[in-house]
Amino acid sequence: MTISRRATSLSRTFVATAMGACLVAGCGALPGGPGGSGGTITVMTFAPEGTKATNMPGMTGMAKAYERWVNSTGGINGHKLRVLTCNEKNTPTGAADCARKAVAEKAVAVVGSYSQHGRAFMAPLEAEGIPFIGGYGVSSEEFQSPLSYPVNGGQPVLIAGAGHQLSRACAQVALVRPDTLAGDTLPVLLNAGLRANKMADAADIRAAEDSADFGPQAREALAHTTGTGTGTGTGTGKEKEKEKGCVTAVLGERTETFFDAFRRTEAQRKKPQISSVLGSVSQSLVDRTGGKESPFEGAYVTSWHPVGSDPLWTPMRNVVAEHAFGDDNVDPDDSGAQTTWIAYTVLSEIVKRFKDDESITARLVKRALNESQPVKTGGLTPDLSWRYQDMRAVAGFPRIVNGQVTFQIVQAGRLVAQPGEPPLDMTPTLVQAPRTA
Repeated sequence: MTISRRATSLSRTFVATAMGACLVAGCGALPGGPGGSGGTITVMTFAPEGTKATNMPGMTGMAKAYERWVNSTGGINGHKLRVLTCNEKNTPTGAADCARKAVAEKAVAVVGSYSQHGRAFMAPLEAEGIPFIGGYGVSSEEFQSPLSYPVNGGQPVLIAGAGHQLSRACAQVALVRPDTLAGDTLPVLLNAGLRANKMADAADIRAAEDSADFGPQAREALAHTTGTGTGTGTGTGKEKEKEKGCVTAVLGERTETFFDAFRRTEAQRKKPQISSVLGSVSQSLVDRTGGKESPFEGAYVTSWHPVGSDPLWTPMRNVVAEHAFGDDNVDPDDSGAQTTWIAYTVLSEIVKRFKDDESITARLVKRALNESQPVKTGGLTPDLSWRYQDMRAVAGFPRIVNGQVTFQIVQAGRLVAQPGEPPLDMTPTLVQAPRTA
């Protein structure tokens, strides 16, 4: 018995000593913690769901589909990906809660998320050095914080691009937008695009973000955009088109509600050109409202991305088909899901640049983003880089590194590229715009 107990004691001592030596030497990472090959990388994606205003469940849905896909193929560079999701609730408190959860769970990044409450979520992330990769771009802090790494130009380039698009077709423009802090920047940006083409400023029409009755705004928009043509109707096709009034609405999910009210208001009168931006109008919205018979038929839409039918989206569509498991929230044509896909592509490319035995922490991911050579996104964006020399001189939005927009139109019930309008970098226009943030 004594010999047996002594042998057992020596065995335990040996095992304990060996384990301690292995941990000191860095033989492997503890499950769930940051570490080298075989470790788990924790990230978070947050977006509003179930609110009375804008909802983006496709972003969190896309994040979970990406997690399932990448882990089914061995992870990112041998690291298992753990994706946390959080309902931002469209409130400052909700945004801050999601950021604090990311901190508590030791996330190495927040990826592909949506919130207009940048002040609420960026402060907790900045305090812990957690990078914010590929946000939707609806809050100004995403283009100001040194911890933010945007993959598109967000609302600023979309709205400036809409100004460019409308200036080529309209005699007068009315903008219907949320009466919020984020909404206050939209008229300045739209007017920058209009002025670049020597157009008058748009009428600025405010609306409650969660309103159910846009009748007053519809009537005001109609008053500003009918009877504005100055021609005689005998000019060329381009000149006749320029006689139109144009109404653009940027109200998120409430855009449909506004245009429904607008359609009823102007049913018996001259019909202005309607327009919006991706995120407020989508292919799924056109499908849901009648396809070829949709009231959005003929609408102009400004986007960051290639049209949904472009073959460049095939890898994402395959992941959605195989790993979204019938989640109706994940629509490959949805701008939120597309942005999240691009953001996770960036994360994956950055992680692949770490050495096999190198720890992956939030601060090291941030350093890699700050110092790495440009990241490719499969042609969905220009190559992306956030080094100091890549920053643009845009007042209020210095973190914009991708100012490209694409111009689309709804034809036969599908969003297609607008003929004669190639992608355009709106950065020079934004450089000339007044400061908005």
